[in-house]
Amino acid sequence: MKDIPPAEPILLTPGPLTTSRAVRAAMLRDWGSWDDDFRAMTRQLRADLVALLGAGREDYDCVPMQGSGSYLVEAMLGTFVPWHGKVLVLANGAYGQRAAQTLDVLGLPFTLMDKGDFLPPRGEDVAAALAADPEITHVLAIHCETSSGILNPLAEIATATQAAGRKLLIDSMSAFGAIPIDPAWLPFEALVSSANKCLEGVPGFGFVLARRTALAECAGNSPSLALDVHAQWVSFEQTGQWRFTPPTHVVAACVEALAGHAAEGGVEARGARYATNRDRLVAGMRQLGFETLLPEAWMSPIIVTFLSPADPAFDFARFYAAMKARGFLIYPGKLTVVESFRIGCIGQIDPEVMSRVVVAVEEALQELGVRSAAPSPEALAQRMPG
Repeated sequence: MKDIPPAEPILLTPGPLTTSRAVRAAMLRDWGSWDDDFRAMTRQLRADLVALLGAGREDYDCVPMQGSGSYLVEAMLGTFVPWHGKVLVLANGAYGQRAAQTLDVLGLPFTLMDKGDFLPPRGEDVAAALAADPEITHVLAIHCETSSGILNPLAEIATATQAAGRKLLIDSMSAFGAIPIDPAWLPFEALVSSANKCLEGVPGFGFVLARRTALAECAGNSPSLALDVHAQWVSFEQTGQWRFTPPTHVVAACVEALAGHAAEGGVEARGARYATNRDRLVAGMRQLGFETLLPEAWMSPIIVTFLSPADPAFDFARFYAAMKARGFLIYPGKLTVVESFRIGCIGQIDPEVMSRVVVAVEEALQELGVRSAAPSPEALAQRMPG
């Protein structure tokens, strides 16, 4: 892609990420939050986001809400889980753990299925947990757990949840817009995502996609004024307006980003580009001697975790600085068992950029005096089996 000014670093993160000139330019106009033009923009935004759900979208609606992804997860949990409900939280990384912490703060009952740093919660795990505890009313699944980069098996989780007569809530922050989600074959109650991930907008708001029946039934559940999804939905339906000051420039940027998403070919095309980015990156890094935490079968096209070199000359802070000096911002690892770092594959980047990333990594290792990128035997033993 030729849309990135050379002076700007390329963000190899799971969001915020590198955006297009058109998206940035969309933020140069000021909007009145109560004006008819902005209300029309909000209507378009909601309709375009619902359309990304595919053929099974007829029963769903979209509720944008101010804030980051964690705000949206809290809003979803607080609104759709009644005080007498109980949530099975499927965790295999930091964001499942954060959801459990959120429920704890909200005072809502939950059971945590902790699979560690990266092992996937399988359908049979969910079925067994639901059979063992009839008080569980909802299941919370993380679609792509960016702590490791794993793409969790959402379809089999949804099947097990529906078979048990429970309701599925999805944190799809880092996957929606690049990984297909269609309620026709993946039934869910509500899903949350963000403008600044695979849609390639900028930070400032997220959105809830939920069954209209669920939205209608959840009045009075939320313990929060600002994070009440039902109240926000009612405001949109009755007035077309956000309840509190909206991030007008961010909304305009997202509408432009959605136009770019459609022009690229939609969810399938966006996901295919990201997958090609990942494959180019992984192949190049492996040639340098790096090892991935996950095998290909579980590796998302969003972000890849690499085990840190065992070479004593490797220091992540110095490695990060060397990569930044070459125009790339990467991410530290979030694993508890092994040292690692992560490189994102999303945003306005293409395989040619990923080839440049591999060259920059090789140069950075040389600058640090790292002779081998191979991880320690202990780290290799901890990674996910193929």
